[in-house]
Amino acid sequence: MTGSRRCCRVAALLLGLVIALPAPGGQIDVAVASNFIAAARVLAERFQEVSGHQVRLIAGATGKHYAQIRHGAPFHLFLAADARRPALLEQAGLVQPDGRFTYAIGRLVLWSPDPGLVDGAGSVLERRGAFRHLAIANPKLAPYGRAARETLQALGLWRSLQGRLVRGENIGQAYQFVRSGTAQLGLVALSQLRADESAPEGSRWLVPERLHAPIEQQAVLLRDTPAARGFLAFMRSDEGRALIRRFGYEVGDAG
Repeated sequence: MTGSRRCCRVAALLLGLVIALPAPGGQIDVAVASNFIAAARVLAERFQEVSGHQVRLIAGATGKHYAQIRHGAPFHLFLAADARRPALLEQAGLVQPDGRFTYAIGRLVLWSPDPGLVDGAGSVLERRGAFRHLAIANPKLAPYGRAARETLQALGLWRSLQGRLVRGENIGQAYQFVRSGTAQLGLVALSQLRADESAPEGSRWLVPERLHAPIEQQAVLLRDTPAARGFLAFMRSDEGRALIRRFGYEVGDAG
């Protein structure tokens, strides 16, 4: 009996050690603005290769992600399409110390699959009868939608085009409206065209940055784990920043 009890104690101790040991990797949940999902997939795949940590990406409108986080959604990281919501989360005490930074500056582009529709000055927007529908993201939820509205306002076209606008919940849906033919053209993210290798070249106009506020995209650390901090560090590394640039984003100096 004594030997049997000793074996049981040893087995229990060993089991306790196994339970106490941390897993070799660790999963992190990352809320990602729709415009950045393709780049985020590439970053996540590479980070998983070098670290062993698993990354789960949840794409959506920045405004929706923000509301979910304020209501307790358990994301580790939030890769937003603006700087305003990350700043609000920090003010609310939901961001970890040294956990907010700008990871990219996005570019807005007017794009149509029709190779002859959009010229280098975007003048199609002013041509009566040139198109039935123009797709944009919802300006209330999506920073790229806000940039689209600001662009049309700067051109003096916001009111006159109201009857032809189709609004996607996020920039991903707006892009699909154009891709599927629901809209003949759309104000979408340059990164989407870089990511969609099967999309027709079509015609495009890179919207001058003076027509809208900068699309400054910030990341925030919400739950402080080694895997989450590691992913942010990878995004800020030379390799990570080079991957982000591939998708048409502007990236500042590492810091």
